[in-house]
Amino acid sequence: MRLADTVRDADARRLTKNTQIVFADVGKQFDTGTVAVEGVDLEVRRGDFVAVVGPSGCGKSTLLRMAAGLEEPTAGSVAVADDSVGFIFQEPTLLPWRSVRANVELSAELRRENRAAVKRRAAESISAVGLEQFADQLPKALSGGMKMRVSLARALTLSPATMLLDEPFGALDEMTRLDMQVELQRLYAERHFTAMFITHSVSEAVYLANRVVVMTARPGRIAAQFDIDFPYPRSPELRFDTRFTDHVSEISATLHRSNR
Repeated sequence: MRLADTVRDADARRLTKNTQIVFADVGKQFDTGTVAVEGVDLEVRRGDFVAVVGPSGCGKSTLLRMAAGLEEPTAGSVAVADDSVGFIFQEPTLLPWRSVRANVELSAELRRENRAAVKRRAAESISAVGLEQFADQLPKALSGGMKMRVSLARALTLSPATMLLDEPFGALDEMTRLDMQVELQRLYAERHFTAMFITHSVSEAVYLANRVVVMTARPGRIAAQFDIDFPYPRSPELRFDTRFTDHVSEISATLHRSNR
């Protein structure tokens, strides 16, 4: 079951056994007349970790919301393989009266899954993000990074084939953000889900992704794509590797040229 069903009969034909998400000549114009994205063609292969970078307002989050079925394209089509999807927002969106454990169980509960199975998967997810000792705490007792771990665990409890992440670490302090990057790519290496990750940080994109997509200013179009071939799991020390810094420099230069 998906977060929202965006696959129509006509769109589903664009998917192959190796593709998880397909944007075909996608455009989005809001009721205000603002054109967020235009002419976007992008394939996310099964098992890819794709990071999308671009200036504020270029439609990065709009693309993600269309993949989740939270927005509809006004031109072109979006096709997503009919598998479970986890969506992580910019804020953790936890219910303050529910414990960590109860928040993690919530999404699966809403799908009316077997309660014993939900509890088992939630416990596994809480353990995977290192919050076993805080499972019975309320969100008010948690730091920003810990709250984001709860949000990540909640998405993992759905056993998603696809993870959609909308700048989830943007509000965190630098050290916590770096720690969360290490945690996320470790989970990706272990769980083998497909990921689409929105960020303003080129270094974050290079550290996490095996492909980085650069977008232009509004209306957002794809300016370039870069393959990142470092194996997973990736160590924190990778950030000091000259190949890593070369990728960051090249992508940053492309981002700058595309938005002058």
